[in-house]
Amino acid sequence: MATLAAAAGCAAPEEESDTTTESGVDAASAQSSEDFGGMEELVKAAEDEGELNVIALPPDWANYGEVISTFEEKYDIEVSSDQPDAASQDEINAANDLKGTDRAPDVFDLGQSVALANTDLFAPYQVETWDDIPDEFKDPDGTWVNDYGGYMSIGYDSSVVPDVTSVADLMKPEFKGKVALNGDPTQAGAAFSGVMMAAIANGGSADDIAPGVDFFADLKKAGNFLTVDPDSTTIEQGTTPVVIDWDYLGAAAAANVDTWKTVVPEEAVVAGYYFQAINADAPHPAAARLWQEFLYSDEGQNLWLKGGARPVRGEAMAEAGTIDAELWDALPEVTGEPVIPTDEQTVTAGEYLAANWSKAIR
Repeated sequence: MATLAAAAGCAAPEEESDTTTESGVDAASAQSSEDFGGMEELVKAAEDEGELNVIALPPDWANYGEVISTFEEKYDIEVSSDQPDAASQDEINAANDLKGTDRAPDVFDLGQSVALANTDLFAPYQVETWDDIPDEFKDPDGTWVNDYGGYMSIGYDSSVVPDVTSVADLMKPEFKGKVALNGDPTQAGAAFSGVMMAAIANGGSADDIAPGVDFFADLKKAGNFLTVDPDSTTIEQGTTPVVIDWDYLGAAAAANVDTWKTVVPEEAVVAGYYFQAINADAPHPAAARLWQEFLYSDEGQNLWLKGGARPVRGEAMAEAGTIDAELWDALPEVTGEPVIPTDEQTVTAGEYLAANWSKAIR
């Protein structure tokens, strides 16, 4: 999710694999549980495979540690979690490098810009709770689906720096050598949205991310920008006392650092969802599809909520009475008009970042 991935390494030669289940269903082409003959048959096919490969899922990111362990216990399927601190682009690189091997990722959890640039790698699938997911948060064919969301925020150790109320505060001398961005915005969804937040706070918009790039260039010139990829360890050690990241990750940091605070700047409220997709070349295609069913079930959605993230089915579950009401009501209120970049705006912003980001902060 951030940017700490190592290269996937040299892949083994591609092998043709038979993805036909014992009941004669081609799991790799199944587009719903009904293609397996129902959920019971999907569960059986996935348990027969017995394994699932995930990538770039830090345990403290939206409660993914508990999500993974619950899935393993529920279905007796071993989850191999590779490169937990990797960026979205690293997920795609791993899928390409490891294609045809049993080590390739089965599923993806991607930032918007990387997801939209790689839809040819995804297998369409519609979970049983498909109708609960708003149309604007899913591809109509099920090629990708938004999973959980939040708001871009500024988290900070209040024992180290003054209270933050706006993006502009980060330019103050008290923040010298203290401000970190979660990742490289050309590769990581969190960082992309952090630059978008800075753009909107400085006269830009979802159509114009350039002021955000300029802001970080100025932040670096002032000596305030840290070229360190933050994570729970750097936060706890005090290496990154100010972190631009999703609000639910700020909540996770506060669990271990008593003086950690998180603010969503009211002048630049940027909301965003991550994208869930199945690798079209998944080595465990039935388990990949069962994983999706689990994530979009009431149980899976409530586990993300437990991590402070906003599950995509949240509104429908609240109406149906299946949401964890205490956790749902405890989500922090956000003041201001949220901006959610469209797919087209994200692609355009991604192209601008690819051409200008490295030059701006070198």
